[in-house]
Amino acid sequence: ICGAAAKAARFGPCDAGRTRTQKRKTEPMLQVLSGVWALLIGIVLIMLGNGMHFTLIGLRGGIEGFSAAELAVVTSGYFLGFLSGARYTPVMIQRVGHVRVFAALGSFMSAGLVAFTLLAEPWAWTLLRVLIGFCMSGIYVAAESWLNNATTNETRGSVLSTYMIAQTLGIIGAQGLLTFGDPATSALFIGASILVSISFAPILLSVTPAPASEIARPMSFRELFSGTPLGAIGIFLLGSIYATQSGMSAVFGSEIDMTANEIALFVAMLFGGALVLQYPIGWLSDRLDRRKVILGTAVMGAVASALGWVAGSTLITVGGGGSLWPIMAAAFLAGGMTTPLYALLLAYTNDFLSAEDMPAASGGLVFTFGLGAILGPLLTGWAMQGLGPNAFWLVIGATFVTMALYAAYRMTQRATPPAQETEAYLGVLPTASAVAVEAAGTWSAEQAEDDQDRQAAP
Repeated sequence: ICGAAAKAARFGPCDAGRTRTQKRKTEPMLQVLSGVWALLIGIVLIMLGNGMHFTLIGLRGGIEGFSAAELAVVTSGYFLGFLSGARYTPVMIQRVGHVRVFAALGSFMSAGLVAFTLLAEPWAWTLLRVLIGFCMSGIYVAAESWLNNATTNETRGSVLSTYMIAQTLGIIGAQGLLTFGDPATSALFIGASILVSISFAPILLSVTPAPASEIARPMSFRELFSGTPLGAIGIFLLGSIYATQSGMSAVFGSEIDMTANEIALFVAMLFGGALVLQYPIGWLSDRLDRRKVILGTAVMGAVASALGWVAGSTLITVGGGGSLWPIMAAAFLAGGMTTPLYALLLAYTNDFLSAEDMPAASGGLVFTFGLGAILGPLLTGWAMQGLGPNAFWLVIGATFVTMALYAAYRMTQRATPPAQETEAYLGVLPTASAVAVEAAGTWSAEQAEDDQDRQAAP
């Protein structure tokens, strides 16, 4: 990464033969998107299928009589598979290539979605969720490698933002599709499988060349913690929150007797908040001490959880006859804090990294997030089993509070770089693989360096 004197020690020498004029030259956005449109369409279709399946697990599990603790194990199975896929998919890609791995994982995922209707047993669903999590992780690695390969650093920020928006819209749209079928039948699972199956056609039939495969050893949690304690602990806690929200929200809705359509709206509000509030939080992140923004966002998440607990208690007391809008608003605000926090913590961590450490740190952050994502639903499921469905909000709120307190503590232990010297914020989703996390970090570092150069110019 090219840098002025203030950045040279952190980011190393400039690329050979690259002039400032060449560096600032950008391609028209439409021209850039013309090279990745097939990938973006495919990602939307994949997220429609995967988003349907996430909510369907809670809906159908309630119909089948699964307990909250059993569904928590099923939910955690996905993130266990996701973590395994992040580790082993790059090795598979190196051996047989992106196209074969992409097609094979897509086939297994499509088959796994249909298989949910064949055997309604918690252990079978857990195994299927491990399989689907593994496949989705590999799909992200392959897709994001293609995306990264098709862009330059000047266009990468815009393309990554478009990619993340496509993912979020796919998840939100999936909740709308759930209203067209009955979760008690196999129709919705089959529909999700079909969407995943056809999603690979525009990607595999496009002329985009397959990128080279590289593997970086993930940074250990100890190394990550020694460099940025708040980044490491924050990412772990956020993994717990995100997995609980995305995996246990439908279980919560089922246990307080929401209808299928109401549960779909509840899940859509969680991701709708993320889509709407990402930009304003990112704007603050680039102008204030990031620890203050992390602290404030975590506090707001705790407040949203408290509102959700009150609204949930009211609905439980009146037996489903109360207004749903308070709990929908709580979901919107809680989800709107969670996803931006992920990008905030990544940006904060990158503020203390050199370019050489970014690949390893990206893998370490994804692994740490995955550990939290495995444990979060388990804790929530056990709490809901013992304390009732409203423990869903209690666990999320307590985790937000823990993050806020630790951020406040870290503010007393370490100075932070001035806002104008930190990396630029880019709205990376918690579902991103280490490929996208590393690409976002590289782009953010160069954007921050460009801003410094412009400010220093006479």
